[in-house]
Amino acid sequence: MATQIDERGESSTGALRPQVEGVEPFVLHFGPVLHRLSDEEFIEFCQLNEDWRFELSSEGDLIIMSPTGAKSGRRNAKFIYRFSAWAEQDGTGQVFDSSTMFTLPNGAKRSPDLAWIRNERWNALSDEEQEKFSPLGPDFVAEIRSRTDSLKFLQRKMEEYIANGAQLGWLFDPRHRRVYVSRPNAPVEVFDDPETLSGEPLLRGFVLNVREIWD
Repeated sequence: MATQIDERGESSTGALRPQVEGVEPFVLHFGPVLHRLSDEEFIEFCQLNEDWRFELSSEGDLIIMSPTGAKSGRRNAKFIYRFSAWAEQDGTGQVFDSSTMFTLPNGAKRSPDLAWIRNERWNALSDEEQEKFSPLGPDFVAEIRSRTDSLKFLQRKMEEYIANGAQLGWLFDPRHRRVYVSRPNAPVEVFDDPETLSGEPLLRGFVLNVREIWD
């Protein structure tokens, strides 16, 4: 059974959402002094600092995150493998891994751990748009929290994805064996150590063995 979390951080039972560990990423505020990085400048900056992960906020601020550890990378690989197998058989959308960056409608540049876009939306983009930071929000996004990730930061990202067109978002917290499920116009559902997770109705027929991701 899922617990629901409202916008104030309270559960459906009235209990406050507990404080959790994690480190907020470093944010470099450009402000009015420095101009907003273009796509080309951002790509060059990332290439010069390839040991780090970067995103841009909707305000153009640079978000600096630590690299993913081996265990987190293994979890991501497991999930992508399972999801890609379903997506290939389903045939209605395209799968993207964590190296893919999207320009959301609000201007932010984000790289979810996994993203899925329906074919009709992906095919509506030009070849140039598909080659660059594609200007659209994915239909489905997933984030898997690493040991150093701030849960609050990832929850804010999930809220942003939903506000920018995502129809379903899964946030995995392996440390507490918990999954946060986000949908538009609905409170966040929280599943404690679920055995499986269904992607219906958006991801028709996809059921994830969540405990395989924890291991």
